[in-house]
Amino acid sequence: MWTNVTIGRTIRNIISHGVPRIVIVGRNEQRGEHAKSLIEQHGAKVAFVQGNAIDPDAAQDIATQAEGLLDSIAILVCSTAADVTPELFAKIPTEDIATIYNHIALPSMHMASTVLPVMRRQRRGVVVDLASDAGKTATPGEAVIGAAKAGITMFTRTIAIEGKRSGIRANVLTPALVNETGSTERITGDGFGAKLFAKAAQQAHLGVPVADDIAALAVFLCRPEAARTTGQAISVNGGISAA
Repeated sequence: MWTNVTIGRTIRNIISHGVPRIVIVGRNEQRGEHAKSLIEQHGAKVAFVQGNAIDPDAAQDIATQAEGLLDSIAILVCSTAADVTPELFAKIPTEDIATIYNHIALPSMHMASTVLPVMRRQRRGVVVDLASDAGKTATPGEAVIGAAKAGITMFTRTIAIEGKRSGIRANVLTPALVNETGSTERITGDGFGAKLFAKAAQQAHLGVPVADDIAALAVFLCRPEAARTTGQAISVNGGISAA
C-alpha cells in the first residue's frame, strides 16, 4: 500500500519487481485516479482510496479498505506532502506551529498504527517512510519542518526495533531536494525557499536526485535482498550533505 502519490515511479518499479496488487492513497481524487490509470498500464491490479491520514479515523478507514482489497498488507510506503514552504522560525505565527508539525508528522504515524496490527498477525511486513535530510541537518527556514521530519525518522527507527520479533522491517529515506516532484517545485518557486535550495543544489555535485533515484532505493528496501536491513535512515541527496 502506498500513501501519497508524489513519487509514483516507486509504485511502477515495485510492480516490475513482482508486486501485482497495489492500493494507492491520496487526498486528491483527480491525481489519485490519474496515477491509478498510469500504473494499470504496467499490468498491476490497482485501487485508489481517497483519504487524509492526518485524521486517525480516516487512517483506520484507509487501512480497513486496503486490507479488504488486498487480503493482506505486505508493504506500506508513506510519503507525506504538506502545503508548507521554508520560513525562518521567527516569522512563523505561534498558532501555525502545531498545524505544520502535525500535517507532516502524523500521517505516517497514523498509517503505521493502523497497518502494523495486520503485519503482526501475518508475522511479516515492510514499512518504508519518506522524511527529509532536514530532520538530520539543521537548516535555516526548516525549524518546524525539520522537527517533524526528525520525528518521522525516529518513529520509523523505533518501530523497526519494536517490530523485528514479528518479522517486520522499517526503514526511512531522507532525501533533500528531489527534482521532478510537486513538493520541490512548490518550495523552490520563490521566496526564502528558492534562495535556500538554490544554494543547496550547488552542493549536489553528483546531481540533484530525481524521483527515480528515490524509487530505486525504496524498491530495494522492500525486496528480499534487504531482509536484514531495518531501522536505517538513508539519505539520497547527491552530496548536499553526509548526514
